[in-house]
Amino acid sequence: MFTARTVSVARFSAAALVATLVCLPGSASAQEWAQKMFSVTSHNFGTVAKGSKAEYRFTFRNLYKEDVHVSGVRTSCGCTTPTVSKSLLKTHETSEVLAHFNTDRFLGQKGATLTVTFDKPFFAEVQLRVAGNIRGDVAFEPSFVDFGNVDLGKGAERSVRVTRSGNSQWEIKDVRSANPNFEVQLSSPTRSGSQIRYDLVAKLKQETPAGYVNGQLILVTNDPVATQIPMDVEGRVVAAVTVSPQLLALGVVGPGTSVTKNVVVRANRPFSVTGVVCADGCLSCEPKTTPAKVHILPVTFQAGEMSGKVERQLKITTDLGENAVPPVTVQVIVEQPADEPAAAVPAAQQSSSRTSVVLGQVSAP
Repeated sequence: MFTARTVSVARFSAAALVATLVCLPGSASAQEWAQKMFSVTSHNFGTVAKGSKAEYRFTFRNLYKEDVHVSGVRTSCGCTTPTVSKSLLKTHETSEVLAHFNTDRFLGQKGATLTVTFDKPFFAEVQLRVAGNIRGDVAFEPSFVDFGNVDLGKGAERSVRVTRSGNSQWEIKDVRSANPNFEVQLSSPTRSGSQIRYDLVAKLKQETPAGYVNGQLILVTNDPVATQIPMDVEGRVVAAVTVSPQLLALGVVGPGTSVTKNVVVRANRPFSVTGVVCADGCLSCEPKTTPAKVHILPVTFQAGEMSGKVERQLKITTDLGENAVPPVTVQVIVEQPADEPAAAVPAAQQSSSRTSVVLGQVSAP
């Protein structure tokens, strides 16, 4: 959801921001335009088990009118492998830098600096930092709880073996989670020499809503050095009919213009799309009368005389029955393009404007 502050920043050109930072007395770096796209730049994994899945996603959003392009990302340590989910971002689009902590190849306290390099609209680098302690005496098999795809209303369960070596007095006192859709059963401990073993059964409740399941189970132990050890949980609850994306961000369009983007609707049996419904008719799409399990729908937004932030609910109707398809939220900013001023500008101001553009083209140091 766009806040008033986000909209205001999004209307600001990256070129103008760079020009401002270059001209400000004492400005640390004109690369700050890139830093502003990240809400979080550091993460601590805490204490994790050997071989466990430990990942963190650094999300960033293009706040500017120009396209933003990531040319690469590098790491200072092999303990962390970074990847970028999407390299080219238009206005308001988001991407992620996925930091994968290599718990299968490293032990002990580890940390890395991930350097994200941008080459458009200007050169800039943003540094992200991760750290964590990989324990060699605690192991999960498999490395995390993977529910996979689960049919809506059916629930699921998976088993993980937790092994602790070197201390037969080690105990799991409790298993906690912030996700109310998880349930856990923990076996009694099995001891063999200096090793102790637990069998953990994680359950996904039947009432879990459709969508991506992502969370953690926290093992609370009697170890005073590391009382809590996280275990990642992933999965996806799939409805009979799914739509993607459910949040359709159309970016910035000019008054009186239109923009078209695709929405994908899937079902477990062939179906037809009979139309779309929008409160004021600003969204439209042609019906798809030939039955298929997957339909790609070009949805068109017509701005008309609207202005500012626009948000509408799009209802897709099918022959599968009423409300079979989840609604789609459509967000768009309607504003006058910067190169098409709404009113004539005096000659003196035009000259000043041209000067600002020249400054904006100066590359960031």
